[in-house]
Amino acid sequence: MEPIRLTKLLASWGIASRRAVEEWIEAGRIRLNGQVVDQQGVKADPDVDTIEVDGRRVTAPSTGRRCYLALYKPLGYVSTMSDEHGRKALPDLLPKGLPRLFPIGRLDLDSTGLLLMTDDGELANRLLHPRYKVEKGYRVEIRGTPLSADEQRRFTSGLELDDGLTAPCRLQASKQPGVYLVALREGRKRQIRRMFAVLGRDVTALHRISFGPITLGTLGPGATRLLTDAETKALRQAAGLEE
Repeated sequence: MEPIRLTKLLASWGIASRRAVEEWIEAGRIRLNGQVVDQQGVKADPDVDTIEVDGRRVTAPSTGRRCYLALYKPLGYVSTMSDEHGRKALPDLLPKGLPRLFPIGRLDLDSTGLLLMTDDGELANRLLHPRYKVEKGYRVEIRGTPLSADEQRRFTSGLELDDGLTAPCRLQASKQPGVYLVALREGRKRQIRRMFAVLGRDVTALHRISFGPITLGTLGPGATRLLTDAETKALRQAAGLEE
């Protein structure tokens, strides 16, 4: 087999998204034939090479149906499969007997709501890639005076953050004072909190209610459910994998 970039290979195996694999490489967590991979773009031949993540060998999964799961992440959990600081992580919430899953994107420790999990690396990569503009919806509570009409216009048009101008987004004021519905098509680190901070407001609660066509629905904190076939198809359509 022709050598394949490690990011693409591990994502196709359902180990993690390409973005996560890039972060693992930067952290020195991946070894190829016993040597730490210290740069992006390294390729491997899965028929010949030995690949390890955190000292454990990883291989292609056996053929079978992919798994797609919705999870309500409660407050105080990290959006990872393990945590070196001993904090509560996603495996504490998952039912037994599932294949090896990874989260599609993240929610902060102090954020709650919908987190999608899968072993489908290609789908995860597309859902997170800006090219496909998959929208994520949030309910946000802020401290301080309500946003003025001008501040709302600035928020939706794009705000200058330390990592560049944000893309246009949607913002809707709730009937409840200090509560807003925000819909983004990009996902920078702590983006919503930083956007409100630019306008002089602190976010006191951030709750994801949707990811593309999938909504949190009636799931309670810590609960999970498998996506239906119709939901899976809609998600794949949003990522451009099905017509």
